Amino acid sequence: MIRAGTTKEIIWDSDNWVFLDIGFANKASSCGLLFGDESPIEVTFNEATELICKYLSNQKTPTNIVVEAPLSVSFDIKGNPKGRKPEKQKGKTRYWYVGLGCTVMVAAFYLIKAITNSNPPAEVRLFEGFVSFKSKEEASNHSKDVLLLRNAVKNPKPNNIVSPNDFLMDKTDTISSAFKVGNMDYGVPPIIQNHG
Repeated sequence: MIRAGTTKEIIWDSDNWVFLDIGFANKASSCGLLFGDESPIEVTFNEATELICKYLSNQKTPTNIVVEAPLSVSFDIKGNPKGRKPEKQKGKTRYWYVGLGCTVMVAAFYLIKAITNSNPPAEVRLFEGFVSFKSKEEASNHSKDVLLLRNAVKNPKPNNIVSPNDFLMDKTDTISSAFKVGNMDYGVPPIIQNHG
């Protein structure tokens, strides 16, 4: 079974956490991948998918997967895409429906579809990772990003965990699973964020 995790389930246990800074490229190692307390590795999208599915096939207890990509979407009252509250900080925006957000959301769709098809023996709980709003001096680094996400779980600060109840910009907005459009509605997971 695959479902959205809950804020109460964000408890560190190195045996049941997987962190993925997902990328979608033809040949480049566009993904950062981290299992529990291990060191991060940088791999292609396909390698990340295969490694995660293999890992899940050996699990007997629930596994938490943090994917650094939009796992939920928001729409306004007219049905137009709208940003979620955590995507707007200090006058900057990184909305799910703009630019790279769409690309990694599609990548996450294919990853979750592969996990679903692999039929893992134990429950899989999804969490959205969000590493953004870094200074200009900080270039994006896949390994560093998964380490930031792990640190947000191991040593959470007040703003590291955002409940789905706190996503909406306006009370008339709606929020749903990003995968609902593909008949894979696993619910809306909390966001685990760490902007360095």
